[in-house]
Amino acid sequence: MRRLRNSQTLQTVKEPNHLDLIDNLPALTALSKSLGSALPDSVIFPHNTAAFKQSMNSYWAQQECEVIPACVVRPRDVQQLCSAVTILKREYDERRKGAGKANAEGLFAVRSGGHSPVSGAASIKGGVLIDLGHFCEVTPSKQGSSVAIGAGGKWMDVSKVLDGKGLAVIGGRNSAVGVGGLILGGGLSFFSPRFGFVCSNILSYEIVLASGSIVTASASTNPDLWRALKGGSNNFGIVTRFTASSFPSTKIWSGFLYMPASQATKVLAAFHAFVNRVVSDDPSTTYDANAAGPIACFSYIQKLGVQAIAVNLVYTKLPDNERRWPICWKNSSFGSLWRLWSTCKVRTLTSATDEMNSLNPPGRRQVFATTTIKNDPATLAAAHAAYHNAISSMRHVNVKDLVWTLVLQPLLPEWARKGDANPLGLLDSSSEALVMVSFTVNWAEPRDDEFVKTTTRDTIEQIDAFAAAHKTGHRYRYLNYCAEWQRPFEGYGLENWQFLQSVSRKYDPEGLFQKGCVGGFKLDVGDIEA
Repeated sequence: MRRLRNSQTLQTVKEPNHLDLIDNLPALTALSKSLGSALPDSVIFPHNTAAFKQSMNSYWAQQECEVIPACVVRPRDVQQLCSAVTILKREYDERRKGAGKANAEGLFAVRSGGHSPVSGAASIKGGVLIDLGHFCEVTPSKQGSSVAIGAGGKWMDVSKVLDGKGLAVIGGRNSAVGVGGLILGGGLSFFSPRFGFVCSNILSYEIVLASGSIVTASASTNPDLWRALKGGSNNFGIVTRFTASSFPSTKIWSGFLYMPASQATKVLAAFHAFVNRVVSDDPSTTYDANAAGPIACFSYIQKLGVQAIAVNLVYTKLPDNERRWPICWKNSSFGSLWRLWSTCKVRTLTSATDEMNSLNPPGRRQVFATTTIKNDPATLAAAHAAYHNAISSMRHVNVKDLVWTLVLQPLLPEWARKGDANPLGLLDSSSEALVMVSFTVNWAEPRDDEFVKTTTRDTIEQIDAFAAAHKTGHRYRYLNYCAEWQRPFEGYGLENWQFLQSVSRKYDPEGLFQKGCVGGFKLDVGDIEA
């Protein structure tokens, strides 16, 4: 097992592959020239080779690095962003009037952290890429009850500032994930059992609309837009700043347990039992809102020819005795499971999120896909069986440097009832515990793209078919884990979907962010009756 421990990060950390951009430069368009003239210090063209390469290689997934825009706009402040959006809107309107609506589609994309594995989620071929990298402020209020966070930052930027001040926000679990994408997709946090979804703890949003105007969305100002942004993705404008609730927090207890694949049955049983906990007077069975997880990861590492299990456990309240496991975890079945090693310890939030990031570093081809099931033992076993059965076909094809990972994590409907109301569609669910089933897959060569994507989709559909047959499925799909073929807004329920569409029509009547902006999951405004 020494090989496995030495490859604890599951793959070697390396820089993304640099592209040969010199031989494949897109032609300068009239639109990109117009932007360059209006914002000369904030537009990067392909002939600015070093800066352009750096921008392209700042994505997490290699596929995104390969989608080359005509130019990159990096606004230095919100006024420059307004200017860029105004120019884009004018071009959008002219194209709609001229050559027809279809010609207006796909003008630009917006990048926050660039951590999506979906090709084109935050990139655009031959169009305009708006990079929010300069919007990276982290400014706690004087009272310490809120933090202003720039939409272009990453969660490592946030936690590093707040760790030193004894504060935390309900934020991302992976330090390299972008602030903007995570929040606008709903967002899960180590603190979700205590406070709910990340989006439900955002006090206000600063957003640039299609008109080029800057507005605030909060409970008292544009409250419909405020609610729509809590899971509605990039469908309403470009968010530049989030004001998040904050609270006192010191260090947390977190880490991974690493086990051989032979422990799979016991891990599934331990997972089910822990997620099924309820509030009681028995500390060995009670639900503890300070406990986050378990996140159970079952991985096949093709290069080593082995399968392994990693389980993330977190306790967000500093234990009385830092050398011992928190009682809720010690008394769970995870406390007695045989393991190869453990990294669980008291650490800063930054350290905990860095560890999560280290398991899947940048520079590789990536795909996600997800579904949601009830916390049912047979359905959990079926999900694991579907994951395991796919391995034989992958071995036969010999996908280079493949890491094929099934991830199980709890999703309690009561989390959606904490914090502010959101349109995720979980409020009308029963209190029955749910499980998010997702696949995180990475590999090395573009020749394997379609095979990996097809296999991942087939595996998700097998799990969905089993859940449907046994009435253990659920409509919700976590947007940030969805594959490009999935439709997360359908999982919010018809009423919430229609609400999001109505907000889109109100704040973006011509549909700039539905048609002109690529990437993300669109609301299909007009596809269903309002």
